[in-house]
Amino acid sequence: MIRRRPFSALAALALAASAAPVHAQHAWSALTPDAQIALAVHAAPAELADDATVQGYDAAGAFVTLRRGSNGLVCMAPDPRREDFEVSCHHAGLEAFFARGRELSAEGVTGQARIQRRWDEFTAGKLPIPHGSINYILTGSGFDPATYAVSDPYLRWTIYTPNATPESTGISTQPAAGAPWLMFPGTPGAHIMITPPRSGGR
Repeated sequence: MIRRRPFSALAALALAASAAPVHAQHAWSALTPDAQIALAVHAAPAELADDATVQGYDAAGAFVTLRRGSNGLVCMAPDPRREDFEVSCHHAGLEAFFARGRELSAEGVTGQARIQRRWDEFTAGKLPIPHGSINYILTGSGFDPATYAVSDPYLRWTIYTPNATPESTGISTQPAAGAPWLMFPGTPGAHIMITPPRSGGR
């Protein structure tokens, strides 16, 4: 289990579940703001969790800021539209990059076209991707509704290094569990991936 102090919010979760739409398929389809915050900060380093900004979803499903933070870290609650459980935390310098991705998705620009649009905007000087900024990504099979402890947690890291190459960093482009490797080398989207082995050696 990922470390986090216990929460006494079972009643709040039950109230949220009672308001969930009948088509809800998973436990994060309709969560209170407090529940979303409790889950989102699991992706943060322990010493940064309490003062992080947290983004999530209101009762209508709109993407909103649930809590204003003060330490430059922005955490995101699980997306109620997704079947898989994922929370993440990123450096505030990446917020414009991620926000632009949400805008493009809302416009119907997806897949490689969405990726390329943001890369082109970075190259044109219109969209920042701060070198060395990090995104912590935590996935799991679900969570304990009494404590919000994430079940089967798996944490990985992405460090953004625009236009980096193996020659400029000395980092391999070959994935290796537990070791850093460079994805999308030589492009605005170049980033260092760190993916530790999963439990059971997977």
